[in-house]
Amino acid sequence: MAVNATRDDENLSTVSKKTTLLRLFRYLLAYKKSIVVVLVIMLFCVAITLINPLIIERAVDVYIRNKNKEGLIRLCIIAIVLNAFLVILVKLRMYIMAKLSNDVLVTIRQELYTHIQTLSFHFFDSRPTGKILARIMGDVNSLKDVLSNSVTTLIPDLITVCSVVVIMFIKNYRLAFAALISLPVMAVGVLFVQTKAHKGWQVFRKKCSNLNAFIHENISGMKIVQSFSAEQEAQEEFDELLKEHRDSFIDAVKYADAFGPVVDICWGVASLSLFYFGVKMVQNGEIYVGTIMAFATYISMFWHPLLNLSNFYNQLITNITGAERIFEILDTKPDVTDAQKVIELPNVQGDVQFEHVSFSYDEDTKVLEDVSFHVKPGETIALVGPTGAGKTTIINLISRFYDIQKGTIKVDGYDLTKVSIESLREQMGVMTQDNFLFTGTIKDNIRYGKLDATDEEIIAAAKAVNAHDFIMKLEKGYDTELKERGAGLSIGQKQLLAFARTMVSSPKILILDEATSSIDTQTELLVQQGIEALLKGRTSFVIAHRLSTIQKADRIFVIDHGGIMEQGTAAELIEKRGIYYNLYMAQFKNIA
Repeated sequence: MAVNATRDDENLSTVSKKTTLLRLFRYLLAYKKSIVVVLVIMLFCVAITLINPLIIERAVDVYIRNKNKEGLIRLCIIAIVLNAFLVILVKLRMYIMAKLSNDVLVTIRQELYTHIQTLSFHFFDSRPTGKILARIMGDVNSLKDVLSNSVTTLIPDLITVCSVVVIMFIKNYRLAFAALISLPVMAVGVLFVQTKAHKGWQVFRKKCSNLNAFIHENISGMKIVQSFSAEQEAQEEFDELLKEHRDSFIDAVKYADAFGPVVDICWGVASLSLFYFGVKMVQNGEIYVGTIMAFATYISMFWHPLLNLSNFYNQLITNITGAERIFEILDTKPDVTDAQKVIELPNVQGDVQFEHVSFSYDEDTKVLEDVSFHVKPGETIALVGPTGAGKTTIINLISRFYDIQKGTIKVDGYDLTKVSIESLREQMGVMTQDNFLFTGTIKDNIRYGKLDATDEEIIAAAKAVNAHDFIMKLEKGYDTELKERGAGLSIGQKQLLAFARTMVSSPKILILDEATSSIDTQTELLVQQGIEALLKGRTSFVIAHRLSTIQKADRIFVIDHGGIMEQGTAAELIEKRGIYYNLYMAQFKNIA
């Protein structure tokens, strides 16, 4: 099973959690008004919460102690009204933050997807689709609670904790020290747990990504799996990845779940300390019972927010790796970008020139070395040669999917590095052996080549490549809904639709990368006329293993060993009895 890429853990650059959090929270700044409203609501909520222990103290030490029923009733009514108002404010705060956090997630996901579309081929070559999908969906979703709770939990609980400490020290500093006696122990415990938990969640996210990539890859290739009866091997691989996923979750959660117990133990110690010293102070007549009750409430208000904060921190550690993975992609720079001062490429005639071009995908292997050629407008150039010789590389460089290391590539005299990428690709049509079709109607798939194409243009393009007849035989014709990747159509039919999509774009420079490799002989005869119409008047580069399809090319370039070994018409190259001749004779001998 070819699954090694899906099992390789992704390496993330080391960035401090503080930097990641600050970057994440910047997204909230776009919603300043909503944040201000939430903060005002929270201040009211915190104020009411802090008043409640004082109400209890007054009720016990003043009204109950003095048997003042009327005063006690008035105080109870005030408390009921305040706390009813508190419930309403809490619900309103939660609603606003839920909407806000969802809006932020949409913004992050849009930014991430938009950025991914700008990345170069190298990025996609080095990552399985499933791992990219895991970033866009799973990692973004993991940030929802962090964003929401950062405002609804973090801020009010911090304010509450600080306010409670101030109030307790103002009322009685000795009881305050008793209530906070276990705070240093909690700080040390939380620091230890968070360090272990963060590392565990980083591993878990990687295992999630591996599992997602494997599932995506195997479902996409299920026909191959079943064709080779490899279901058992796939199941074993899946079980192994699932085990790694489960084990990494257990390793992470065993530390994460220690947050609560640490706080609970410290809370219990603090409560015992408070009542121990408090009872003695009551016995000595230093305070009344109501003060202890108020402090008991305050200590709950102190440690409960700390528990919330520890849970939030736990959640933060759990999900911060999602933010790290998202920002790692957002910080990935495209290998191919426009220079600062580029011009828009005007309508071209199709003159293409390579001047001493050298290129390699990595430092160790040269694909092209000092390649030069000149193609006049309207010429059809066929590229032949062994696999890996550099044929596809040449057309990728013309489309500027990669940047060359040395030399210059010009179109109509314009250096490709000095014109905008969009204005270049708008005038090119690329037809590959991967006849990818999108979910949607046949009409929509053809229109993808020219988004403003009319129905008449779409039909004309389909007729030109002989796709119209089979389309009209379908139940809904051009409005027939295609399934993912054109499932239900034959390989030849999908290829014809891809030809029509390229035809409707009316490119000035046409690239056919083994575009007929998946078409049967009968279908090829139908589409060959359409190809000739498509090539007419356009500069074209054709890669084909079937030498019979390029006999009418104006020139044939034989690519090997990083350069053009031979060039000329088919007849000229056969007469030379060189590399092309050997390829030609071998192919037609096999056919015979």
